[in-house]
Amino acid sequence: MAPEINLPGPMSLIDNTKGQLVVNPEALKILSAITQPVVVVAIVGLYRTGKSYLMNKLAGKKNGFSLGSTVKSHTKGIWMWCVPHPKKPEHTLVLLDTEGLGDIEKGDNENDSWIFALAILLSSTFVYNSMGTINQQAMDQLYYVTELTHRIRSKSSPDENENEVEDSADFVSFFPDFVWTLRDFSLDLEADGQPLTPDEYLTYSLKLKKGTSQKDETFNLPRLCIRKFFPKKKCFVFDRPVHRRKLAQLEKLQDEELDPEFVQQVADFCSYIFSNSKTKTLSGGIQVNGPRLESLVLTYVNAISSGDLPCMENAVLALAQIENSAAVEKAIAHYEQQMGQKVQLPTESLQELLDLHRDSEREAIEVFMKNSFKDVDQMFQRKLGAQLEARRDDFCKQNSKASSDCCMALLQDIFGPLEEDVKQGTFSKPGGYRLFTQKLQELKNKYYQVPRKGIQAKEVLKKYLESKEDVADALLQTDQSLSEKEKAIEVERIKAESAEAAKKMLEEIQKKNEEMMEQKEKSYQEHVKQLTEKMERERAQLLEEQEKTLTSKLQEQARVLKERCQGESTQLQNEIQKLQKTLKKKTKRYMSHKLKI
Repeated sequence: MAPEINLPGPMSLIDNTKGQLVVNPEALKILSAITQPVVVVAIVGLYRTGKSYLMNKLAGKKNGFSLGSTVKSHTKGIWMWCVPHPKKPEHTLVLLDTEGLGDIEKGDNENDSWIFALAILLSSTFVYNSMGTINQQAMDQLYYVTELTHRIRSKSSPDENENEVEDSADFVSFFPDFVWTLRDFSLDLEADGQPLTPDEYLTYSLKLKKGTSQKDETFNLPRLCIRKFFPKKKCFVFDRPVHRRKLAQLEKLQDEELDPEFVQQVADFCSYIFSNSKTKTLSGGIQVNGPRLESLVLTYVNAISSGDLPCMENAVLALAQIENSAAVEKAIAHYEQQMGQKVQLPTESLQELLDLHRDSEREAIEVFMKNSFKDVDQMFQRKLGAQLEARRDDFCKQNSKASSDCCMALLQDIFGPLEEDVKQGTFSKPGGYRLFTQKLQELKNKYYQVPRKGIQAKEVLKKYLESKEDVADALLQTDQSLSEKEKAIEVERIKAESAEAAKKMLEEIQKKNEEMMEQKEKSYQEHVKQLTEKMERERAQLLEEQEKTLTSKLQEQARVLKERCQGESTQLQNEIQKLQKTLKKKTKRYMSHKLKI
């Protein structure tokens, strides 16, 4: 189970000092410790509209984010509060309360626009908080949404028309859900005499005007942006909680002292956010946790500070560099752990070691694939392959050395007494050579019978026997029981035996080389297999995302077309009614004239 991060209160995530956005390193430390997926809810709106009150409610506290009680904005920059998600186990709810837009002390809309853009880029649910109804003034105050195409890039190398509102498909794929909260709402929810739900009221308020005049375009632009950028939209209305004079003590008041309608509306809002706000997700279905959110914050703020536009693609690639490097380390650590547990050196054969390597390598590649993403040109996978190959070779060297050490110790143990007999002259007598060779063969058989000597067993024995050839030759030449002919025959036998041993040794070396080449091919095939499977999964995910984006775009086009048709239908009905009235008047005049005649 991942550890819970529960901040006792909010802390600054991004400071706004003299118009400069600076990331708070202490907040980044908090994020880096959150291994759980995060649901990020950001709230934005004009200053002194009660944003912080709603965020405190989402945190399950009466106070935390500063509410203030004057016309001065209390929250500066972006503040963060991390709490356990109340309805999603193993998830952390990250609440972002932003600096109030339009603060009279700043007088700088540039700063507000960046705060607005960062809230959208970092959140999975974006709450826009405003006072009263959705009228033209409210829309004018939301002009920041019309600047998003000038504040955010989806790709590092956009096409010429990438920044046009009409080309918003890429934005839809990573923009958060949109929730509009209307505070101190006092009107009846109805249109044309028909009652409306808050969601229907929002849809009604986002209808476009038919026309191409500058006034019509100004009216339509923010509505068009909201409709296109945010496929999922929700609206909540809130009555005034208490009398205006008591608003300053709002966080101290009990629910019983507040308007019951307001209390229920806040409860409904919180319930919706808890149940419907999604985990923050990047392109490709990559769930964001604390360290990933930390990387996004740094990348976006650094881009703004350097005068660039925050770019979603660059942020993901920067995150991928960090995570893919860590994925290689995780994979290598897993490989070494598995090999450490499974391998007992020396192994009986090279193939035994290679089989263990292949199993551990397969698991290591799986670990890498699970923890990596956006590995452009498989750069990090190739690094992993090179490191796994180096570690395989290192294990092979360790295996050879362990085998050599084991065999040398065994030879000393088995052949030590024979060497001592030679020194004592035990075989320096007639018939001593045959006695020596007989004893030598017995000891060789004893050596062969000892298990798990490893892959160097034959090579070490061969070298040992070669080092004792002078001893055997001296015993042969001084053995008076053997004729010269017998001695010559024995020499030829020894040469043939040595040649045969050399031949077998070459065959062993060739076999090892073939096994190594086969292992390299299997390793390559395993990399290709797992990469292909991952690419297929990512392709399916991408197609799903593209389908959602296209569906959203088509639905919006259908809504626009429907509104246009309804508008034309209404206009046509009006024309028909005018014609009917005209016809009725003319008929009346005609009948009147006819009666006179």
